[in-house]
Amino acid sequence: MGAGDQEQVGTERRGNQLHFTVLGPVRAWRGDQQLTMGSPQQKALLAALLLPGGRTCTAEELIDAIWGEDPPERAKAALRTYASRIRKALGSAAGILVSESGGYAVRTGPEATLDAEQAHELAVRAEKAASAGDREAARELYRSALAQWAGEPLAHVPGPYAEHQRVRLGEWRLGLLELRLDLDLQVGGHAEAVSELTALTAAHPLRERLRELLMLALYRSGRQAEALAVYADTRKLLADELGVDPRTELSELQQRILEADDELAYQSTEDPSASGAEATRPAQLPATVADFTGRASFVAELGDELAQTDGTVMAVSAVAGIGGVGKTTLAIHVAHAAADRFPDGQLYVDLQGAGAAPVDPETVLGSFLRALGVADSAIPSGTEERSALFRSLLAGRRVLTLLDNARDAAQVRPLLPGTSGCAALVTSRARMVDLAGAHLVDLDVMNPEEALALFTRIVGAERVLPEREAAMDVVAACGFLPLAIRIAAARLSARRTWTVSALAAKLGDERRRLDELQVGDQAVKATFELGYGQLDSEQARAFRLLGLAEGPDISLDAAAALLDRAPEESEDLLESLVDTSLLESAAPGRYRFHDLVRLFARACAERDEQPGGECEAARARLLDFCLATARHVFAWDHPRDRTVDHLGPPVGEGLAFPGQESALEWLFTEGECLMAAIGQAASLGALRPAADLLVATKDLADSGVHSLRYERAAAAVREAAERAHEALPGARAGIMLTHAHALGGRFPQAEAEAVRALDLGRSAGDPLSCSYAPNDLGILATYLGRHEEAESHLEAAILAFRTDENRPSEASALCNLSRVHTALGRHDSAVELAMQGVAVYEEMGSTLRMANALYTLGSALSAAGRSEEGLRHLTEAREIFHVSRQSRWEGVTHFRIAEAHLLSGDAARAAEHAEQAIALRVIGGEWRKATVLVVLGKALARLGQARRARACLEEALAIFEPLGSPESAEVRELLTQVAER
Repeated sequence: MGAGDQEQVGTERRGNQLHFTVLGPVRAWRGDQQLTMGSPQQKALLAALLLPGGRTCTAEELIDAIWGEDPPERAKAALRTYASRIRKALGSAAGILVSESGGYAVRTGPEATLDAEQAHELAVRAEKAASAGDREAARELYRSALAQWAGEPLAHVPGPYAEHQRVRLGEWRLGLLELRLDLDLQVGGHAEAVSELTALTAAHPLRERLRELLMLALYRSGRQAEALAVYADTRKLLADELGVDPRTELSELQQRILEADDELAYQSTEDPSASGAEATRPAQLPATVADFTGRASFVAELGDELAQTDGTVMAVSAVAGIGGVGKTTLAIHVAHAAADRFPDGQLYVDLQGAGAAPVDPETVLGSFLRALGVADSAIPSGTEERSALFRSLLAGRRVLTLLDNARDAAQVRPLLPGTSGCAALVTSRARMVDLAGAHLVDLDVMNPEEALALFTRIVGAERVLPEREAAMDVVAACGFLPLAIRIAAARLSARRTWTVSALAAKLGDERRRLDELQVGDQAVKATFELGYGQLDSEQARAFRLLGLAEGPDISLDAAAALLDRAPEESEDLLESLVDTSLLESAAPGRYRFHDLVRLFARACAERDEQPGGECEAARARLLDFCLATARHVFAWDHPRDRTVDHLGPPVGEGLAFPGQESALEWLFTEGECLMAAIGQAASLGALRPAADLLVATKDLADSGVHSLRYERAAAAVREAAERAHEALPGARAGIMLTHAHALGGRFPQAEAEAVRALDLGRSAGDPLSCSYAPNDLGILATYLGRHEEAESHLEAAILAFRTDENRPSEASALCNLSRVHTALGRHDSAVELAMQGVAVYEEMGSTLRMANALYTLGSALSAAGRSEEGLRHLTEAREIFHVSRQSRWEGVTHFRIAEAHLLSGDAARAAEHAEQAIALRVIGGEWRKATVLVVLGKALARLGQARRARACLEEALAIFEPLGSPESAEVRELLTQVAER
């Protein structure tokens, strides 16, 4: 059942259909028009007639339902009056309220629906789906059932019947919530469930099933100490309040956690092939070649290995062989053949292990998690964290992962699913003897008959069979390597006047010219030379220049800039290269080289490109395109910010965007290519544009998704500038590296970079770094508790921004100064400074920076005791950060919301938002995580969960103490207070 089917049972009201609600205020609707149902007693009568499901209620029952033991003297007359008024309000549908046998009934049906009946129907369907093993569909149905509630049931309706029904319907809702949360944990949603379960256990402390689910969610999230603390808190609460021990299930769960029972890890017994749910099922395998030939024994061997996923271990097969031997083609063919065994999806990545810059596992995991439906905001930083989430998502599912072109086992290990039901296929030039449990396959060149068969399938039997001996010479000259055979055959196919003998002669000449090479390289390069030599001049130029670009692939627009050709002309050129098998089309509008072809293309560019400066010019055009387009993105996210005015002016215009959403989409899609372009520019000495591109793409650092690559690119530029003694790019790269270190909570390194960048900026006379650096130093001093020093730095930053007439950045510094005043207890001035920042951003029309200002204002107001105002601004800031894909800022805003709730005395909401901050990750790395744990610990202590509070505080102290953080003293005092409870 699809989502659309579920919605039809939901709250949608069509045409003039009559719809009643009792899971909230008692109301009646005709279509979208609300009907007037009169007094509370009249609504009490309507509710008493709606909930029995069409049964006739006697007058005595209704009088007792509305007035209980103290009815008015003329109660029956009042009933008749209420019934008459209800009929009048219902108009043409009055007939559904019937009088019979001295009582009344409301008969709903297709034309008159009730939310409680809809919720019941959805819950029944959810139970059936769960019983059938379709847990995703069951979750959605339970969500739809719970969505029928619109507040307290029968809100403001008097009488004993309404009071009884409120309790019953509330219990029913909690039961449905428990069923849905149980399913959330079954499908791997434990990390996200912790926040909701924390709030629910605070609201319903004696409900043991919720405590059990919370323990399991915490344990599966790697928080064993907290899970055990929940049990200890529950046991004490039950003993104090009810004089009983926890139920058996809770005690058994505690024991299994103590024993680290493997079966507690997230596992699934669902048969995904039977699921009708609309779960995210990636289908990333590249297309298999239509002319796949031979390799029968390898296909059978690998197919048998993949069939072992029905057993108890994950199947891992590693195919090794020289470049061009057909590893990727074989793996893709086998993967497609086995796809039916993996109905939950197939993942693919080119790890670029044969190149100079293999893809980092953390980056790959981010891509895989997004493909599996994880929002950018929920993707953690760090390889270990992402790998753990990846394994959790795949546990219990049947997913095939194809890891193509791996460098070594170390690159592969974090990318393995890790559980039965899943499988991984790995290709590499290295034999992965150190990949534990892997089935190793050594792929050699084709045998002569296989090679001839492949050649024949591509060229056609009518041309090959008459010249079988010459064809055998061709495949022998290709070293029996599939890649070389494919390129040679493609060239012959495109030349209808050539004979096979002519091709053999030409290929033999090339081999003799390259006879100093090793056999494998000799065959491939000879084939490349033949294919390259048959390109026309424009194709050959495109081939050479495309090889100069770094990154996993290249977009059509970027390629057009590199080639200095119109996009339409460039597309024709690139597609013609795809037809020759010299280029691959990774996706519509995106292109890539086989790594061997890329190396050959670069060698051709160095050898053949005339004039000699064309290679440098092409790289410069690509870098200019990236910078020009990134400037447009920056302008959308930071309107009227003068930062871009200080960047080197681009030659080209780059891409323009109609709005912020499309601009951000480009930035995040091109993130890997942009970081690669920066690294290449730094290595080639183009330091100013490389540093400027870092500045223009700084939002990638804030996202959490590209943070690691951004940090490495910034370090590469800063180090190259230091070697070249170029102050201005060194200063700008240093500022961006400062930002990256601060995001990760590495404050001493960040401070050292900022001091160095300020010195370099002053020597270069760079207004950008001379204003950014004191601003960053102020932020860092605030984090480190040196508030007077922070105030001095920030006042210098404000002056520098004013001198530069950079009002948005001045507003940012004002907001940072507001935080210092809040820390110093100057609440009135803190609010005033934040309001100045908000006013500037309102005038500028800024969106993302407005979120920072609202965040600051909300924090200042909350600290000043104006919690309601503060929470309103913080909530608005969180929504903007979410839309802008700034997950770390979204997380830290949840932290501030938690602080605000704690200040206002709402410990349950504080704990809920602190949990969401932990799940999203926050700016400030481990240090900030510890501050969130402190707020969570305080909230839990106020909720009476002393042992779980202590577990949080102990974890926070373990982070603070090695950092030498002044917060350690406060945490020790808090631990003492909690221990005394």
